[in-house]
Amino acid sequence: MTRLKTLATLFAALAALALAVPQTATAEPLRIVITDGVIEPLPFAIPQFIAENGAAGEYAANLTRVVAADLAGTGLFAEIPANAYISQVTSFDAPVAYEDWKAINAQALITGAVSVSGDKLVVKFRLFDIFSGQPLGEGLQFAGTTKSWRRMAHKVADQVYSRITGEGGYFDSRVVFVSESGPKDNRQKRLAVMDYDGANVQYLTDSSSIVIAPRFSPTGDRILFTSYATGFPRIYVMDVASLKTRALEEQPGTMTFAPRFSPDGQTVVFSLEQGGNTDIYALDIGSGRLRQLTDAPSIETAPSFSPDGSKIVFESDRSGTQQIYVMPAGGGNATRISNGAGRYSTPVWSPRGDLIAFTKQNAGRFHIGVMRTDGSEERLLTSSFLDEGPTWAPNGRVLMFTRQGAGAGGQPALWSVDISGRNLRQVPLDQPASDPAWSPLLP
Repeated sequence: MTRLKTLATLFAALAALALAVPQTATAEPLRIVITDGVIEPLPFAIPQFIAENGAAGEYAANLTRVVAADLAGTGLFAEIPANAYISQVTSFDAPVAYEDWKAINAQALITGAVSVSGDKLVVKFRLFDIFSGQPLGEGLQFAGTTKSWRRMAHKVADQVYSRITGEGGYFDSRVVFVSESGPKDNRQKRLAVMDYDGANVQYLTDSSSIVIAPRFSPTGDRILFTSYATGFPRIYVMDVASLKTRALEEQPGTMTFAPRFSPDGQTVVFSLEQGGNTDIYALDIGSGRLRQLTDAPSIETAPSFSPDGSKIVFESDRSGTQQIYVMPAGGGNATRISNGAGRYSTPVWSPRGDLIAFTKQNAGRFHIGVMRTDGSEERLLTSSFLDEGPTWAPNGRVLMFTRQGAGAGGQPALWSVDISGRNLRQVPLDQPASDPAWSPLLP
């Protein structure tokens, strides 16, 4: 995986330029509140970034398009087409003609410039609040290799998104998933990873054995998954950089599945089936110590830590149907938090700690929903023949999940939706896909 050699650095000269722009701070600053469910996207203009030398032309065009696609893809922003522009940006240092952008109803303006030297690429950008007539934050620059140009575009988009919404970004992230091929009665499945927007797909395993349920570590450097390579489900851990893989837990006569890391990455919780009974266990990776967290005759599975590591939400049929429970991270008394009609499964704690996402089956339909961590304020965000397996974006404001249609032609695909239930979108991929798991923001 390519990494940026240099992360974001404050660009002092740009900051000075930003301060030189006339200040008329009489209007309210730009701000979108995601949880309100934005009905009217915020119009923004993004003239093609300036190519500061001959080698930068193609990169400037491509970077601009990715930034625009990232923002417009959230459903919170609407790009104003370039043919509506009155002003043309011919220099990164030129003053902003606020009245010209205001005349076409632009509320935000993004300008940028790109330079290339050998395999080194530098991107700088500025964001302007048109109606208040001032910059929104300071200018920034990102430097890396030409191969990492998409990552730098995502970083620019993350900055714009964060400054206007007040939320953390999520564009510079990856998603691991199961790539599927072949007929449904002879399915081949292999692990793959992609940019959050479906670009740059890379395969991590071959299709010699079925793999399911991949999960990133909190630092994104390892992936847990369940493989049927031995004929039984078994948990493996993969080093992302080297792709070296090893079995995590070996206990003869058992099956292990549904793994997930603790927030500090030192513990893995998972389900272990032995003698027809399934309970949740925790494995300390450093010491190899195994602890049993549940002890019930029912099926206990799909554990997920709270962000502070103090609790675990999981799925159990101890009440007769699949429901969601929360227990202390060390095991003990569990409290049922799902109380609506139907069955609940695959709970996942939000990285912000405020919500739990889940799959719900009721009245012949599947839904992706969210509830408070005490089970209150349940909201269903989707409805289809089969929606399942939500995963949170790093900022806890967007979910990705698997959707599959009915019948032989109903192939699984990855979809996303924001927590207001708006902006339901399919992730563009060339092959059927399932079981997405979002990484943290990349370093």
